[in-house]
Amino acid sequence: MSFYNQQFPHLKISIKNNHQLWISLNNPDQMNAITLSMVESLVTVLRHADFDKAIRVIVLTGEGKSFCAGGDIKAMLDKSGMFEGESNELRNRYMHGIQQIPRCIEEISTPLIALVNGAAIGAGCDMAMMCDLRVGGSSAKFGETFTKMGLVPGDGGTFFLQRIIGYSKAMQMFLTAEIFAGKNALEYGLLNFLFEDSNVVAETEKLAGQIASLAPIAQSMTKKAMKISYLHDLHTSLDALASFQGITQRTHDHFEALSAFNEKRNPNFKSE
Repeated sequence: MSFYNQQFPHLKISIKNNHQLWISLNNPDQMNAITLSMVESLVTVLRHADFDKAIRVIVLTGEGKSFCAGGDIKAMLDKSGMFEGESNELRNRYMHGIQQIPRCIEEISTPLIALVNGAAIGAGCDMAMMCDLRVGGSSAKFGETFTKMGLVPGDGGTFFLQRIIGYSKAMQMFLTAEIFAGKNALEYGLLNFLFEDSNVVAETEKLAGQIASLAPIAQSMTKKAMKISYLHDLHTSLDALASFQGITQRTHDHFEALSAFNEKRNPNFKSE
């Protein structure tokens, strides 16, 4: 896994329990605000990991006390970096810059967990919503504060948030710029799991281990099937499911699961 030993600007990478890839946004002095370097690093690592048979689950979190505070306010004021140029240039910067993240995350088939430590604000909230599951510590808080800054969610927030919490609740978050924290975030549907800050890493590692222990090809295809079924009609969904079932039912892992069941032991999956 020498690829993951490289230095990636504004990211920290670690492997846990052989099959878990942990990615930390690493710009803590700015509450892990998104930079162009971070975008490129994150997309590069996610795409590589999605083709790595050893990686069965990915955990995305933030260094320090925040998950991600969204855009860099100083860069906005200076009209620098990803906020450089006038309207049409900015449009192109979004399409070829930060919008790489939602496009990449939507394409990968490896299960992706957001471990939300502290603030997930603006584009940080959107990034958490792009993930398959969200685990939060007691200090986790979410806000769609774009209109408060005179902006719209250019990274795809209007697409993802309403698919997680529903249209009406998402509209409320965007139009009021309210902050939802801790238990309120869990009740609102922004989190799947809520733990004390002192336990959240261990509990997330346990959840990631549970996901990684199951048949990887079936996990990936189930994730794809869920996305297809959400976005398309029944016939499209059934066609995809027939194909995916035809593939998984002839994998080594399927027959290993059958043997393990009969022999009353844990299966040894190989992503084959």
